[in-house]
Amino acid sequence: MKINRMRLALVSAAVAGGLALGTSCAATNAGTGTSQSSAETGTGGHKHIAFFGFARANAFASATWAGIQEYAGANDADAEFFDPNFDSQTQVQQIQDAVTSKRFDVFIVQANNGAAVVPAVKRAIAAGITVVAEFTPVGTRYDTAAPQVPGMITVLDVPVDNGRKLGGLALKACESKKANPCEVAYLEGFRSLPLDNARTQAAVDVLSKAQGVKLVARLEGGYTQESGRKAMQDVLQSDPGVDVVIGSSQAIAGAEGVLQGKDVLLVGNGGSRQAVTAVKEDRWFATYYLPEKTTGAKAAEVGLGKARGQDVPKVTIETDLAPNGGIGTKDALANVEGDYDE
Repeated sequence: MKINRMRLALVSAAVAGGLALGTSCAATNAGTGTSQSSAETGTGGHKHIAFFGFARANAFASATWAGIQEYAGANDADAEFFDPNFDSQTQVQQIQDAVTSKRFDVFIVQANNGAAVVPAVKRAIAAGITVVAEFTPVGTRYDTAAPQVPGMITVLDVPVDNGRKLGGLALKACESKKANPCEVAYLEGFRSLPLDNARTQAAVDVLSKAQGVKLVARLEGGYTQESGRKAMQDVLQSDPGVDVVIGSSQAIAGAEGVLQGKDVLLVGNGGSRQAVTAVKEDRWFATYYLPEKTTGAKAAEVGLGKARGQDVPKVTIETDLAPNGGIGTKDALANVEGDYDE
């Protein structure tokens, strides 16, 4: 998935200049100067959304932001992006400061570190602010979309489910290769990230149980084309006969350049326009696809709905909003363009 250089504990999900609140946030609409929270103003009227994204320079977070802005603008609300530049502690401070400011009715949190933001999220909910966890879990579990903080709403991609589907796509690629054993390399994100570890282990579990499949390499591919290119070069040095490679869409784009002329099938993890095009052009076997602009709009929809006293779903799984449950094969992506550019 697209998280350009997430070297921090998140996201456990790189795929960049954030400062604390007041210097790093950029208001996008007028009217955010109110000094009252939703708890003080009631449920009706114009609402204010705070979006705590991975980083403003990150294309994936920008797609989320575009969906939030679009929905807010059409539904009597405005929104503000708080940019921590992938720094988890900066993000925590921004959330805490936004609670204190009493300016916002809804928080949408795309956590760089799901565990680190929990105390700040609890404080926001106690202050009467509606909180939506978007894409990454807020908490320490990576196998569920259920809220891990009482009162929170989730619009999530479950990391373990992501890993299982990546493993399943690799098996489908192996079936088409008809190699025995089929040699698979996994260019995982960052081993320092709990989310990445959970996703990677889920994929590895799928591969390890399959007959005729051999995981020959498992190394960091990161979330840039350069890191993917370097990782692919390392794989070819030790395992030149590799058949299938899995990695973030950015890493796979880098690996692709190294593999020119080689019969290697590529499985990406991200739904950018470039990744979708690569699958449609048969340059990649498949990619794990999420319509991130759509999910940003959904987070704004449920957040504003709850802030206005409406009944909204507590849990939305992002792959339910994607074609074919996020399994982005060529057929599944036939009518898809992608929500963002790498």
